[in-house]
Amino acid sequence: MIGGDDNRSGSGEQLVQVEIYNQTYSIRSDGDNGYIQGLADYVDQKMREIASGTMTVDSLKVAILASLHIADELHRTNSNHAQFDAQLASRSAECTELLDRAFKNREIAPQELDIEQ
Repeated sequence: MIGGDDNRSGSGEQLVQVEIYNQTYSIRSDGDNGYIQGLADYVDQKMREIASGTMTVDSLKVAILASLHIADELHRTNSNHAQFDAQLASRSAECTELLDRAFKNREIAPQELDIEQ
């Protein structure tokens, strides 16, 4: 099942028919039908790209190669996401440190003024 918890016996479940690489599949989902169709269209597009580039007619081989390409995209995206998270954490720590210093200096400055007077 796509789009929900597999353990739900559900009133909201629907069958969505999609076509991928000239094959029709019925997908059980409690999610958005448009989203499911979009996923199927994406897989279909990847399979057609692979098939045109490799000139293979074996749909299983095309599906496996398309899956590898999609998995590569996922891993690259996850890696980029992890790098952005690390950069954000670093910048957040820098901002926190700058704010801490600014507040410390603000607390110290009035005391220095009182001493000078």
